[in-house]
Amino acid sequence: MKRVVVLGGGISGYGSAVLAKKKGFDVFLSDAGTIAERYRRVLDEWEVEYEQGGHTMERILAADEVVKSPGIPEKAPVVQALREKGIPIISEIEFAGRYKGKARTICITGSNGKTTTTSLIYRIMCDAGLRVALGGNIGESFAYSVATGDYDWYVLEISSFQLDGMYDFRADVAVLMNITPDHLDRYGYCFQNYVDSKMRIIRNQHSRCCFVYSADDPVIAGELGKYDMRMRQLPFAAHAAVASGAGDAWLDGEGEFTARVGDRSVTIETSRMKIKGLHNAYNAMAAALATLAAGVEPDRVAQSIYGFDPVEHRLEPAGERDGVLWINDSKATNVDSVWYALESMTRPVVWIAGGTDKGNDYGPLKEFARAKVKCLVCMGVDNAKLVESFTGVVPEVVSTSSLDEAMRAAAARATAGDVVLLSPACASFDLFKNYEQRGELFKQWVRDNILGK
Repeated sequence: MKRVVVLGGGISGYGSAVLAKKKGFDVFLSDAGTIAERYRRVLDEWEVEYEQGGHTMERILAADEVVKSPGIPEKAPVVQALREKGIPIISEIEFAGRYKGKARTICITGSNGKTTTTSLIYRIMCDAGLRVALGGNIGESFAYSVATGDYDWYVLEISSFQLDGMYDFRADVAVLMNITPDHLDRYGYCFQNYVDSKMRIIRNQHSRCCFVYSADDPVIAGELGKYDMRMRQLPFAAHAAVASGAGDAWLDGEGEFTARVGDRSVTIETSRMKIKGLHNAYNAMAAALATLAAGVEPDRVAQSIYGFDPVEHRLEPAGERDGVLWINDSKATNVDSVWYALESMTRPVVWIAGGTDKGNDYGPLKEFARAKVKCLVCMGVDNAKLVESFTGVVPEVVSTSSLDEAMRAAAARATAGDVVLLSPACASFDLFKNYEQRGELFKQWVRDNILGK
C-alpha cells in the first residue's frame, strides 16, 4: 500500500488527507503546530491518523510521497530532510488533479487581483447553472471537493507556493493577472525565481487549452518567448494593443471593454460595475475571457459581472460618518496592490500602511502618494523603512505601533471629504495572525469608534 504523508493540517492538508484515505492509501498527517478543531473533526470522521505539535521524522521519512501545504517553506528542516532522502514532494493541486476525472479547471494566479477574479469567475459559472467548486487559496480545499463532490468545473485560485509543487497537473483555462515583486523572502530575494514560479500556470497546456493573460504586464511580455505557446492565447489590456485570433479583451478610453473568444463576445460598461477602479476592469476582462472560453453565454457573463459585489478586505467600504469614508484594503499586502488602491482614490487620503516588509520597493507609490495622500500613518513593529521612504513625499508621516494607535491617529487627521484607507503594502504577521484578522479588526474599530458614536 502506498504511504502518503501530508505535511500541514490546515485547509489544504486536511483535504489532501481525506482524498488520500478515500483512494485507499496509508495516510499520515503531521503538523508542527495546532490543528484547528474543525479540521480534526473531519480527520477523525475519516479515520485519518495525525499528529500535531511536532513531527515524527521516522514516519515522515518512510513516505512514498509527501503532499506539502503551501505555507511550509522550502527551508523548513522537515522539507530539507525529505529532499535529502529524495522523497517526492507535491502540492495539493498536483495531488487532487490526479483524481478529478473528466472535470475541467479554470486556474487563476498573479501577484494581485487573483481573489477578486477567481470569485467573479466562480459567480459567473454558478449563475450559468454549471456544477462548479471553488478552491485553492479560497473556498473549500480542492482535494476535499474532489473526494466528496461531483463537479464539472473547478475554479482554483493558485499561489506561487502551490505552483511550485505542480508537475503533471494541467489547467484547462489558465489565467495570469500580472507578475510584480512579492514573497521574495520565499524565493531567495530573486525576482526571477518568483517569475518562474508564476509562469508554471501554463505548464503542460496544449492546443485545446486557453491562456488568459495581461498584455499590459511587461514581465509577462518578457516571458512569453521562453515557452512553447501551443495553447489558445487570450490577452487583455487597457494600454497595449491586443489582437489574437483566438480572442482578446481591450478597455477603451470611454470606460467600456469588449471581450471576444472565437465568434462570441460581450461588451461591458465599467461604470455599471459595482467593483470600481482600473484594477477591477482588468479583473472583469480576465473573468469574461475565461468564462467565455468555458462556454458561458455572453449575456450571462454580463449579468453576473454587473451584479458582482466587492470582495471582503479588498477596497471594501467599512463605513462613512461626518464626510469621512473608511476603506478596508487589508488584502493589499504588496506594493502593486496599493498602487491600484491609490490609483482608484478620488478623495484626499489618510493612508494606513505597514507590517512585515517583504523586501518592498516603495518607489512606484511615490507619485500617487505625493498627489493624493495628506497623511501616512505607519502601523507596525518596525516602521523605519516606510517613514524614510515617504518623509518629504507626503505632508505628514506618523509612526504608530498598534491598530488602536494607528486608527486614532488617522481619525484625528481625517476631515470631511477625506478617505481613510487601510492598504498596508506589507504582510500582517508582526501584529496580526493574517490579513483577514487585520481587516476584521479595522472594521470592528470603525463600527465601535466611528459609526457607533
